[in-house]
Amino acid sequence: MGYGRDAMSETAGRSHLSPATASLGRVFARPRVLAGLCVIILGGLGWVYLALLSARFGFVQALCSTLQDAFVGPYAAEVIFSMWCAMTLAMMLPSAAPMILAYTEIADTAARKSERIVSPFALAVGYAVVWFGFSVFAAFGQIGLTRATLLDRSMASASPLLSGAIFLFAGVYQFSALKHACLTQCRHPFPVFFTNWATTPAGVFKVGVKQGLYCVGCCWAMMLLMFAVGLMNIVWMAGIGIAMTLEKMLTGRRFTHAIGVVLIAVGGVIVLTTLTGGWSPRTS
Repeated sequence: MGYGRDAMSETAGRSHLSPATASLGRVFARPRVLAGLCVIILGGLGWVYLALLSARFGFVQALCSTLQDAFVGPYAAEVIFSMWCAMTLAMMLPSAAPMILAYTEIADTAARKSERIVSPFALAVGYAVVWFGFSVFAAFGQIGLTRATLLDRSMASASPLLSGAIFLFAGVYQFSALKHACLTQCRHPFPVFFTNWATTPAGVFKVGVKQGLYCVGCCWAMMLLMFAVGLMNIVWMAGIGIAMTLEKMLTGRRFTHAIGVVLIAVGGVIVLTTLTGGWSPRTS
C-alpha cells in the first residue's frame, strides 16, 4: 500500500503504455481517487446486500421469527450480524467521506514530496471494523428484543412505548457533551492525522480505528432509531444516513440540536398518545 518514493520508478514502468492508459494509471494512483472508490465501493456493497435482503424479506422474517421461539441458530445469528454490517456500511461510510478525503489531502501533499504514504483503503478498513464491532452488539440487542417480544416478526418495534423511548433517548443524546466532543473530532480529523501520522498499513489502520470510535460515539444513538422504525426500513436508513452525513459536514450545533428537538417531539407524541390510549403508531 506504499506510494510516494516509488513514483518516479512507477512512471518509468509505464513508459511502454499508451498515453491514455498511462494517464489513467496516474489518476488511479492518486490517494483522493482511491478514497472516493473506497467510499463508493464499500458503501455500495452495503446497499446491494440490503437490497438482496429486502428482495428476500419473507425469508428474513421467517428466519428472525425463530428468535421468538427461543431458538438462535448459527445461521440466523450470521444473517442478523451481516445485516447490521451492511447497514453500517451503507449508512456510515458516506458520512466518513469528509474524514477519508481529509486524509487524502495530507497524503497528496506527502506524495508530491516523494514521501511514503499508505492507501486510504487501510483507513477505511479500520473505520469499518469499529462499526462491525458495533454490529455485534446491535445483533445481540435485536436477538434479545425479539425474544422479549419487543420486536415483532417483521423486525419492527412491537411496543410503541419502546419506540417512543428510543426517539426520546436519541433526541436527548443530541445535546450531550459526549455527542459534541465526538462530533468535533469527526468534523476536524486533521489534528488526529497529524498527531498519529503513520507510513505503514498497520499504523493507518489504527488511525482509522480511532476515527471509527469517535464516529460511533457520535452516531450510535441515531443508529438505535432503526429498532424503533423497523430494521429493514430503507427510507429511514437513507434519511438517518443523510442526517448523520450533514451533521459532519456542517459547522456549529444548530443542525444537531434541531435533529434533537425533532426526535424528542416525535418520541413525546408517541409516548403521550400511547399512555392516553390514543393513536398507536406503526413506524415500519
